[in-house]
Amino acid sequence: MFAYVVRRLFIGVILLILMSFVTFVLFFASPVDPGRYACGKNCSPALIEQTNKALGYDQPVVVQWTDFMRGVVAGREYPNDPALREKAPQLVSSCPAPCMGYSVVNSATVNSEIKEAFPVSLSLALAALVMWVSGGVIFGTIAAVKKGTIMDRGIVAFSLVFYAFPAFFIGLFLLKFVAIKWEWVPIPEYTPIAEGGVGLWLQGLLLPGLTLALLYMAGYVRMTRAFVLESMTEDYIRTARAKGLKSRRVLVKHSMRAALTPLVTLIGLDFAGLMGGAIITETVFNYNGLGKLAVQSNLTYDLPTIVGLVLLLGAFVIVANIIVDVLYAVIDPRVRVG
Repeated sequence: MFAYVVRRLFIGVILLILMSFVTFVLFFASPVDPGRYACGKNCSPALIEQTNKALGYDQPVVVQWTDFMRGVVAGREYPNDPALREKAPQLVSSCPAPCMGYSVVNSATVNSEIKEAFPVSLSLALAALVMWVSGGVIFGTIAAVKKGTIMDRGIVAFSLVFYAFPAFFIGLFLLKFVAIKWEWVPIPEYTPIAEGGVGLWLQGLLLPGLTLALLYMAGYVRMTRAFVLESMTEDYIRTARAKGLKSRRVLVKHSMRAALTPLVTLIGLDFAGLMGGAIITETVFNYNGLGKLAVQSNLTYDLPTIVGLVLLLGAFVIVANIIVDVLYAVIDPRVRVG
C-alpha cells in the first residue's frame, strides 16, 4: 500500500509539472498582451514594454516556465528584472518557496491570495459534501428499498426537479426568499471560525452549501438507488438472506457496502472539483473563494494567479484519486491496491 501511494504521488508530481508547462504555453498563445493588463489603464507603449520586462514576460515561454519552477522549489524575488531590483530595492518583493508567483494586478503573491480564498472554498465544499452525501445516500436507499411505491416515484421525481434547476436559480431563490423576504435565516456572510466560532461559521455556510448540495444530491439519489438495487440482486445477498439474516442487517452490512464503492469515486472527484471553486455559487452569495478568484484572474489576464489555481486544482484531483483508491480496499475487501 505504501509503495503504491508513493508511486502515485510521484506520477502526480510529474502531471503537475506538465500542467504548469501547458498552462504557460496556452497563456502565451493568446494574442492578448499580458503587460497591458498588468500595467493598468492609460499606459503608453513604452510603459507596457517596461512592465513586460519587469515581470519577465519578454522572455521566451520556456525561460519563464523554468523561472517559475525554480521559484516553486527555492522561492523568488520580484520584479523579475535584476537591474530593476538593484536600481529600486524598495520595490523588491520576496516570495518564499513554494512560490506560485506574484500578481501585479492585485499587488500580492499568489500564495497569499490562495491562502485568503482557500478557507472559504474549503468550508463551502465541506458543508455541501456533508449535506449531499448524507441526503443522497439516505433518500437513494429509501427509494431502492421502496422500489415501485409512491415514495420511490416521489423521491426520484423531486431529484429530477432539483437536478434540472441551475445553480444560480437555486442560489438566488434561497437568498432572495429564504434569507431576505421570509427572513428564516440571516443573510449569508462567511465568518471564519477563529472570529465568530463554529455557530456563525455554520450559519454562513447554510444557504450556499445547500445550493450546491441540492444539485449534487439529486444525482446521488439516483445513483445510490441504482447501485443498491444492483447489489441486492447479487448471489451473496441471496445467500445472506437464506441464512436468516434480518433485512436491515443485509442492507447495511452487505448491500450498502457494495453500493458505496462506486460512489466513493464520484464523491472524491466532485469534492476535488468543488475545491477548485464553486464559481456560480460564490458569485451569487458574494463569497471570495477560489472560484471568484479564478474568474477575476481570467478577466484581468493574471498569469501567476491562473497558474497557481490550475496547479492547486490539479493537486486536489490527484490526491482525491489516491484517497479514493485507498478507501476502496477499506470499504470492499475484494479490492486490493497493489
